Amino acid sequence: MSDGAPATRPTDILIVGGGPTGLFTAYYAGFRGLSVKILDSLEELGGQVAAMYPEKLIFDVAGFPKVTGRELVNRLVEQAFRYTPAVCLGEKVMMLRRQEEGGFTVVTDRAEHHGRVVIVTAGIGMFQPKRLTKFSRFEGNGLVYFVKQLEPYRGRRVLIIGGGDSAVDWALNLEPLAASLTLIHRRDQFRAHEDSVRQLKASSVRLLTPYEIRDIQGAERVERAVVYHNTTRQEETLEVDAVVACVGFVANVGPLAQWGLEMNDHSIVVSTRMETAIPGIYAAGDVTWYPGKVRLIATDFGEAATAVCNAAHYLDPSASIFPGYSTHLG
Repeated sequence: MSDGAPATRPTDILIVGGGPTGLFTAYYAGFRGLSVKILDSLEELGGQVAAMYPEKLIFDVAGFPKVTGRELVNRLVEQAFRYTPAVCLGEKVMMLRRQEEGGFTVVTDRAEHHGRVVIVTAGIGMFQPKRLTKFSRFEGNGLVYFVKQLEPYRGRRVLIIGGGDSAVDWALNLEPLAASLTLIHRRDQFRAHEDSVRQLKASSVRLLTPYEIRDIQGAERVERAVVYHNTTRQEETLEVDAVVACVGFVANVGPLAQWGLEMNDHSIVVSTRMETAIPGIYAAGDVTWYPGKVRLIATDFGEAATAVCNAAHYLDPSASIFPGYSTHLG
């Protein structure tokens, strides 16, 4: 789906990635009086938060004691669209070409988009959950890799697999609704935030460690799961209605890695100005790397504003990098 300005019309800033960081980048660019176009491969704005964690509570965004992923995205969309950015969804970014007259052309699988500056806010890039392929026949029939809505789990017997933030967070979110909830993890130690683990251990969730999944059984839908202790090999059969497998993601920045940007593993190296190795291309959010990088949404918003302000100065050297506080400009 595409919307907004024609692909041939140049825009001040092309934003590659329509997640929370991209949306705040669009807002701040509009605040700086710059025209904006957002490109994203997904069919909806919000990135990984909207696609995979819409009902998950987020606690570390300033000003929100707690907020669901869906509500956060809705607020960010409302904020960004104050300045009517063009939005092109369902387009996979492929190539980058520098224009002789200045600026860049970003080529997607559907169109070409021209911008004076590019800001990459692609998060972890193209992503998909690691699947339990052995049990693929149950996908969509009780086996899921993320929770789109909480209400369908009310009164259900739920098994969660995993020991990271996603597994622990979903356990805490689903505990008040589920008839019973068991979490298994292949290690004794969790990889989630300490406070979340503390809450988990104080909850009614049954924790089995170090346990792994042996089998998922049922006629057409999930009815049982066989789990086992990976040291003693002792098995236990659980009567369950749903299995939520939080066993990680496969993610990569795809063609972005071929743009000639300096990379650190799968992240784009940036300066304190959020500049990449190519003048006129900036980056912000989880896709970036610099010494001391902290991967939080709160941090990403600050990086977005820094990228926009330095891009504004790049486009017009007479423009101040710092535009002043929004409270002074009302």
